[in-house]
Amino acid sequence: MGTGDKKLSTGKLEFGGGIENFIETIYRNEFALLDISSKHIKTVVELPFIHRDPFDRMLIAQAIVENMTIITVDEDILKYNINYIW
Repeated sequence: MGTGDKKLSTGKLEFGGGIENFIETIYRNEFALLDISSKHIKTVVELPFIHRDPFDRMLIAQAIVENMTIITVDEDILKYNINYIW
């Protein structure tokens, strides 16, 4: 079971209409999905070990490499030198 499946199954994450509707919404609104690159992997390895969740660490690395903003209330993510909203 992946991290997303666990969050869905525990009720920590909900998608109105289910995951299939969520994926359809991504494509319908022409959002781009970001692949994991070697730069992202290298950045994950170089991150200070503040956050333990490997999925979140990859999101942090992608935000750094791509100069993107993360939307979160996770205080551990906010400890990294990234742009965030919440």
